[in-house]
Amino acid sequence: MSWALPEWTVLAVLREEPRHGFAIAALTADGGELGRVWQVPRPLVYRALRRLQEGELVAATAVESGPGPQRTRYAATSAGCVAVDAWLGAPVEHVRDIRSHLLMKLALLDRRGIDPAPLLARQREVLEPIAQAVATERARHSGFDAVLLAWRQSTAEAALAFLEDVARTR
Repeated sequence: MSWALPEWTVLAVLREEPRHGFAIAALTADGGELGRVWQVPRPLVYRALRRLQEGELVAATAVESGPGPQRTRYAATSAGCVAVDAWLGAPVEHVRDIRSHLLMKLALLDRRGIDPAPLLARQREVLEPIAQAVATERARHSGFDAVLLAWRQSTAEAALAFLEDVARTR
């Protein structure tokens, strides 16, 4: 099954330690530690939990009772840990995913104290040929096609500069 960023984020947070959906939603809300990177609204957190449980990547471990509603605590399964670790180490395939997926991966790696250097190097290997191909293609076009390719080239080059900057400052 193909997972979207909300599922990967929820799974990665559960890889750190078991939590209930409300705690995950607080992390991914506006003002939350991960929400400053990419916000995952509470309904999407609970949908992600359901989908991940159906995929056997997370499992309910306990039900907490107290003042307020009962909350089910979830933990990543062994398969979930393997899957999210692979996802965290994999570069994004599209420049447009740098802002969402790559930044979230970097935030999640930082939370676990994992060096992002290998991911940054792999990401550079993916982006360099994209930037070169766009530059080559741009030279063969005019009009709006050239404008669009100029945007794509600038974005790819900015992403590469970002990777270099992050790698240098780590």
